[in-house]
Amino acid sequence: MKAISVTQLNNQIKSVVDSHFEIVYVEGEVSKAVYHNSGHLYFTLKDENSSINCAMWRSNLSRMKFKLTEGEKVLVYGAVNIYVPRGEYKLIAQSITPSGIGALQKAYEQLKEELKNLGYFDEKNKKPLPKFPKRIAIVTSRTAAALQDMLRIAKKRWLLSEFYLFNTLVQGDGAPGDIAMKIKMADEYIFDDGKGFDLIILGRGGGSREDLWAFNERIVADAIFKAKTPVISGVGHEIDYLISDFVADKRAATPSNAMEIALPDKNEILLSIDEMMESFNYKINQILQKKEKILIHTKELFISNSPVKKFDMRLDEIRVLQKNFYILTDGILRKKENDFDTSSKKYDSFFSA
Repeated sequence: MKAISVTQLNNQIKSVVDSHFEIVYVEGEVSKAVYHNSGHLYFTLKDENSSINCAMWRSNLSRMKFKLTEGEKVLVYGAVNIYVPRGEYKLIAQSITPSGIGALQKAYEQLKEELKNLGYFDEKNKKPLPKFPKRIAIVTSRTAAALQDMLRIAKKRWLLSEFYLFNTLVQGDGAPGDIAMKIKMADEYIFDDGKGFDLIILGRGGGSREDLWAFNERIVADAIFKAKTPVISGVGHEIDYLISDFVADKRAATPSNAMEIALPDKNEILLSIDEMMESFNYKINQILQKKEKILIHTKELFISNSPVKKFDMRLDEIRVLQKNFYILTDGILRKKENDFDTSSKKYDSFFSA
């Protein structure tokens, strides 16, 4: 038998492997996952009895939604490759999906946990919504039915706000970056009066998880969190909970609900004004009645203590004294007159005798 070189042996093994293991689909547990600064991913896939080294090149890794974690069970789709110079073989992954859970769900849970730990969801970081917003930026697609729904609600609820559309991709590969850019543009926009928007509404109608995925991306979460303008996230249906909902200052169940949250209800305001007017009139009447009683009492006190009143009282006293004086004087005069008459009669009778 003729001897062959090591390289020839490795090449022969490579040709066999390449022909028999061009595509494989393997399930195993992740170990020693390393995200290299070159952009490639290296990890080990193992089960109870053996293991295999794996790699995923940057071109495929860029499409992967989640990150591998130690001990995680995954399904790897790829090909076995022999590195001839060292006689080593690797499983070169083209795609990786979590075993038992979807890749998007896995990515969602990972990013949600990461942002939660960073404080993106903390109530202390939530900005209060303006009660009467004057200018509102709507970040959505101009062709979306959600836009017309929002404007219809706005027309019914409140007519004193101005709306500005930031036409945005809301689906597809370019959507996350476009959404983040439009949020930043709306947040930094300055009008001629030196003021910006009072509120930003992020809106999109319902759809599948894949359709709504742009609102689960880190770049969108960062844009919302960094915005100085309050943000309402109204994406999807009531059952949809997206990363943008947790980061935003307020979550709305739907785009229409976002507009209901953003704007006051003119009918409620009018009713409130009517109630305030009734309360105002009632309190004013109470105050007037109280002041009227005080005024009447004050007038009575003033009259009873006025110089004229006192003069009249003294005049009445003088009249009483005068009357008493006349009565007393008249009584004395009558008595003296009677005494005189009596004395005169005695005198007359004395001399006549």
